[in-house]
Amino acid sequence: MTVTATHDHVVLVDVDGRPTGELALRAEVHSTSTPRHLGFSCYVIGDDGRVLLTRRALGKRTWPGVWTNSLCGHPRLGESLPDAIARRAEDELGMALHSPRTVLPDFHYVATDASGIVENEFCPVAVARCATAPDPRPEEVMDLRWVTPGELHQLVRTAPWTLSPWCAAQVPLLGAHLTASGTDR
Repeated sequence: MTVTATHDHVVLVDVDGRPTGELALRAEVHSTSTPRHLGFSCYVIGDDGRVLLTRRALGKRTWPGVWTNSLCGHPRLGESLPDAIARRAEDELGMALHSPRTVLPDFHYVATDASGIVENEFCPVAVARCATAPDPRPEEVMDLRWVTPGELHQLVRTAPWTLSPWCAAQVPLLGAHLTASGTDR
């Protein structure tokens, strides 16, 4: 099957995160030999300064049931990162966001889950503010929790295995980006 921009796809990228001109079906790309593709992670910050963590639904292909950042996804061909974040926030969490901004533009990782499925993403990381309350889709998110940035950093230090590998790797790099004022609440 030839993958086109009308299919639910991912954009394949080279080691520097530049599109190769190839697409792959999102439903088929994650395997034991996943090619590097474009993704993103987003951390949502509430008005009270707490960060939204989500627990991935048990039906997810990779890292089912694992706690992670607020939302993840794959920008489609020609889709801007803010538009991809808005689309996935609605799809996963039934919520609107405002002020998304990229804070780790060059983050990338390779990780293998317990079933042998590999994630291989060039994955810019963004933070955004909560515009509406979450109403998670059960096929995407089985639970959610609002935590302070300090609690999240402590979780990464003491129990990183409870989080997705990308979240555990991103949080130490985020520093003050997780707070509105640069101070922990």
